[in-house]
Amino acid sequence: MATPAQPKKIVAPTVSQINAEFVTQLACKYWAPHIKKKSPFDIKVIEEIYEKEIVKSRFAIRKIMLLEFSQYLENYLWMNYSPEMSSKAYLMSICCMVNEKFRENVPAWETFKKKPDHFPFFFKCILTAALAETDGEFSLHEQTVLLLFLDHCFNSLEVDLIRSQVQQLISLPMWMGLQPARLELELKKTPKLRKFWNLIKKNDEKMDPEIREQAYQERRFLSQLIQKFISVLKSVPLSEPVTMDKVHYCERFIELMIDLEALLPTRRWFNTILDDSHLLVHCYLSNLVHREEDGHLFSQLLDMLKFYTGFEINDQTGNALTENEMTTIHYDRITSLQRAAFAHFPELYDFALSNVAEVDTRESLVKFFGPLSSNTLHEVASYLCLLPTLPKNEDTSFDKEFLLELLVSRHERRISQIQQLNQMPLYPTEKIIWDENIVPTEYYSGEGCLALPKLNLQFLTLHDYLLRNFNLFRLESTYEIRQDIEDSVSRMKPWQSEYGGVVFGGWARMAQPIVAFTVVEVAKPNIGENWPTRVRADVTINLNVRDHIKDEWEGLRKHDVCFLITVRPTKPYGTKFDRRRPFIEQVGLVYVRGCEIQGMLDDKGRVIEDGPEPRPNLRGESRTFRVFLDPNQYQQDMTNTIQNGAEDVYDTFNIIMRRKPKENNFKAVLETIRNLMNTDCVVPDWLHDIILGYGDPKAIRAGMQPGLTMVVGPPGTGKTDVAVQIISNIYHNFPEQRTLIVTHSNQALNQLFEKIMALDIDERHLLRLGHGEEELETEKDFSRYGRVNYVLARRIELLEEVKRLQKSLGVPGDASYTCETAGYFFLYQVMSRWEEYISKVKNKGSALPDVTEISTFFPFHEYFANAPQPIFKGRSYEEDMEIAEGCFRHIKKIFTQLEEFRASELLRSGLDRSKYLLVKEAKIIAMTCTHAALKRHDLVKLGFKYDNILMEEAAQILEIETFIPLLLQNPQDGFSRLKRWIMIGDHHQLPPVIKNMAFQKYSNMEQSLFTRFVRVGVPTVDLDAQGRARASLCNLYNWRYKNLGNLPHVQLLPEFSTANAGLLYDFQLINVEDFQGVGESEPNPYFYQNLGEAEYVVALFMYMCLLGYPADKISILTTYNGQKHLIRDIINRRCGNNPLIGRPNKVTTVDRFQGQQNDYILLSLVRTRAVGHLRDVRRLVVAMSRARLGLYIFARVSLFQNCFELTPAFSQLTARPLHLHIIPAEPFPTTRKVAFGFLLPPLSLFPHLPVFLLPSLSLRSSLHRGK
Repeated sequence: MATPAQPKKIVAPTVSQINAEFVTQLACKYWAPHIKKKSPFDIKVIEEIYEKEIVKSRFAIRKIMLLEFSQYLENYLWMNYSPEMSSKAYLMSICCMVNEKFRENVPAWETFKKKPDHFPFFFKCILTAALAETDGEFSLHEQTVLLLFLDHCFNSLEVDLIRSQVQQLISLPMWMGLQPARLELELKKTPKLRKFWNLIKKNDEKMDPEIREQAYQERRFLSQLIQKFISVLKSVPLSEPVTMDKVHYCERFIELMIDLEALLPTRRWFNTILDDSHLLVHCYLSNLVHREEDGHLFSQLLDMLKFYTGFEINDQTGNALTENEMTTIHYDRITSLQRAAFAHFPELYDFALSNVAEVDTRESLVKFFGPLSSNTLHEVASYLCLLPTLPKNEDTSFDKEFLLELLVSRHERRISQIQQLNQMPLYPTEKIIWDENIVPTEYYSGEGCLALPKLNLQFLTLHDYLLRNFNLFRLESTYEIRQDIEDSVSRMKPWQSEYGGVVFGGWARMAQPIVAFTVVEVAKPNIGENWPTRVRADVTINLNVRDHIKDEWEGLRKHDVCFLITVRPTKPYGTKFDRRRPFIEQVGLVYVRGCEIQGMLDDKGRVIEDGPEPRPNLRGESRTFRVFLDPNQYQQDMTNTIQNGAEDVYDTFNIIMRRKPKENNFKAVLETIRNLMNTDCVVPDWLHDIILGYGDPKAIRAGMQPGLTMVVGPPGTGKTDVAVQIISNIYHNFPEQRTLIVTHSNQALNQLFEKIMALDIDERHLLRLGHGEEELETEKDFSRYGRVNYVLARRIELLEEVKRLQKSLGVPGDASYTCETAGYFFLYQVMSRWEEYISKVKNKGSALPDVTEISTFFPFHEYFANAPQPIFKGRSYEEDMEIAEGCFRHIKKIFTQLEEFRASELLRSGLDRSKYLLVKEAKIIAMTCTHAALKRHDLVKLGFKYDNILMEEAAQILEIETFIPLLLQNPQDGFSRLKRWIMIGDHHQLPPVIKNMAFQKYSNMEQSLFTRFVRVGVPTVDLDAQGRARASLCNLYNWRYKNLGNLPHVQLLPEFSTANAGLLYDFQLINVEDFQGVGESEPNPYFYQNLGEAEYVVALFMYMCLLGYPADKISILTTYNGQKHLIRDIINRRCGNNPLIGRPNKVTTVDRFQGQQNDYILLSLVRTRAVGHLRDVRRLVVAMSRARLGLYIFARVSLFQNCFELTPAFSQLTARPLHLHIIPAEPFPTTRKVAFGFLLPPLSLFPHLPVFLLPSLSLRSSLHRGK
């Protein structure tokens, strides 16, 4: 296996480098936002920058990054653009800036929306340039940039400005690019289209000739672009050197084709154009595909394009095609070919008269059509309208290889997509794990394209939606698995022994050498399948390790996933492992296969089952685990061994690796997605089109009515309280309905559940599933077994009440023996007495009833003797009658509950009782999205039912993890029972966490369904009053929301109007220059630290604690993990064990602190070279909105103040002094009001203040010296 070259990491320029750059000097002269007096616009500046900075550096990202960051596009390029100035340099500069914005994942079209007038002309110029000759004015590299720009346009159809331009390229009139015979065939298939086509022709005739010619050019644009690509592709030689510009152009072009095919609005008419161009046939026969190294990514992209061109969908209607419909289409194609052969080609009679199944394989088609001449093949193709008719007495201009491939690839039988999926192994192997095109390293810069699916705004069908998510989830898990394997195997230090074997010089907690491995069972395949139903093996290891590690290995549970690894090291004993060099060649890794634990074997070779019984004590160190292997993978490996003589993989394993349980649920989730794709997913009709990104989003009913409700809750607006109130309303208004609560994290679920418990909801109707239940701050147990115990205990209490009632009525027997006997007692003894009583005291005609009768005839006086006396007041008939009815309601409720508990008497085992509780009794069921994905199969099997779903933190949940909870129940009569879906979240805060940058940036995997719905235009309910922070702090982030104001108490309560003791301002941005000559440092990749900021943050924390601030009211946040660890180290050294100071409430990252708050936040932004991921405005919003009373930010101001996206916040921050202003003599708490002056002159604390000394006296003096 070829070892991939390590990709280079892009090094961001430092601030000093930025300031020294030619670009920066120009920016300061012409367009920098902070420069007051700018020079007038000069187009020569654009020409000079393009030639000297961009072209000369071969479009270096570092140069383009500098330009884009300096607001070149916003403040210079587009602001001054006009049609007269459309030079090549101008057009290319704009395209480079837009592409860079997409690479950085920041909004790209805002500038164009503000000044849209010239965009149509600009776009037409781009189209013309994209079709220019490659050896002309625009180089191939430049045209690759243009392709990328066009791809971004096609993927931005939600932007009106872009859509209006793109639509002209992809609507029905583009069929002008079809050859006439094919056009006629397509119009004949759909009669309605012919009407539209005739209408288009009529409208064209009325057009001005010049406008008509321009329209024709736009319609033919994509057809001409395909022809241009084919000419570039054909110029690639088979073995001679090829410029990478050509390869990258071809890769980007195929990416564009995939994106056009994967969106219904672009695919609808384009798919026919693509098919008519025979692009795939040209590509598969090209030299580039056969160039092993250069063509590897191109081949992978081509397979993706092939998949989408044959996707199971009707292009015109957008309806998914069933397997039967796809088979019918295939049969129609073959039979039309057979009819053509029978009528016109005598040499194909045998083919024409054969049955379809006999001739629709590639081998059969080649056998029949291979012997034919090129001209005959061309005639067959033209008869099928695939090629123009061949003129008489002329030879075809096409190669025979092309003509044969055209006919064969079009008519060969294809394996269905669902079959392909079912035959796919779920565990990644070494071929996928280290393939950089599929699972890129952490150094992915966003420059090149990748063979990965993208999560767009829209999807073709539910199958397409699930499949893209399946592949991305699988690959994101693969990335994490790769990190775990590299870590564990390198720790084990595999070396080659003297005799050529393997010796392990180290050890790893998560991996062990395998002593023995045996496949013990290969079960027969199911009917219609060619892979075994089950493959089991025994793995023996020697646990001569510390006790706690031994316990971890012995604690492996059923369904835990492990990996079996083969290493054959070539390095001699003692060779050092170098993390900077490729991993595979150093350790000699050969194979990786996944497996799933069934259980550990006991002394007699039986699997030890999980259960309440204690596990048997096993003697010795040797342990054997029974594991399930992947049947699909086993079948592929065995086929390879038998047919190709390859070695048996399963005889070679020498390492087994386990993973942390929390990170190891990927197989269960993948199985869940695969099962969903094999069942008829019934999504409610009112949701189906919206999930795919179509339909009218505003037609969805919301609120308490059935439908989708989306609540956008900015920071501090009480999202959880709103969720709780909605749940309460549904519970009381629709008592028969069941509500499922889903959140992203256990912490959020517990916060929500604790508030629900405080409401007037009967606790027997509450159930909390999953492992986080034990963290609930309550003595009550809301897990399944906890609820069963509650029901049993409550049953005994209620039967005791029945016994007391029976005794009070003087009824003999044992009515309180069971729920059943209590029911009979109620029916025959209680109801009869109540009915007799009502008949005596109710209104009798016109005569006024006697008030005393209500008390006299009341049959339950003795039972209510323990209630406050007298029960009846005797003041009015209505009042006493209401009391009597209230007493009866109390009695009736006892028997109603007992009737519900009756099932617990009939079901004897705890498991059965808990299942009944889940399926019937519980009305509000709470779980995390991960638990829903893991347990879907079990829940559906039990017959779990629910009517409403409420999702909190919806903007933090992955697309697929949001979708799965919709399908945790079987449909009723073919329809989904789901009535309401309430999503509560904030798409302006951080999205789901994706560890791999490529999946996050290129595939847009971080997009949540909530965010996508907002982009599609689904109406939202916006909470618009916050009660968390001072109004001044709220201003730092409220610009991101529609109308976010403040609740009255934010102005009225003393804590919000009082100043922060010892600090002049309630928020401040403090500039921190280099400390000991160093700004940011990076000891490991992406592990950023800044010692100056870390020392400063801890110094301010110590100062605040010495003034009397409670340490637990202060949290220290940072934007990077490296800085978090550095700050924790400094706290441990400086003050962690000092009782005067102590430790802050939390030292963590902004991302981890989302959803939490504290009174005072000290924030370190770390970076001094590039803004980094704070440029994502969502992270800025989270960072600015965690503090209630005080926010103090430490940063390199010169870097952050220039960032366009951060301007609204940083313009407020930089309006205040950039040195910390303190009032050292003011203890906490203070009576000083905000902005009402101060008692002592403030001290300005400079960045290089020495670290604070203890105790406070020396602190004070050092402060004065600093001044």
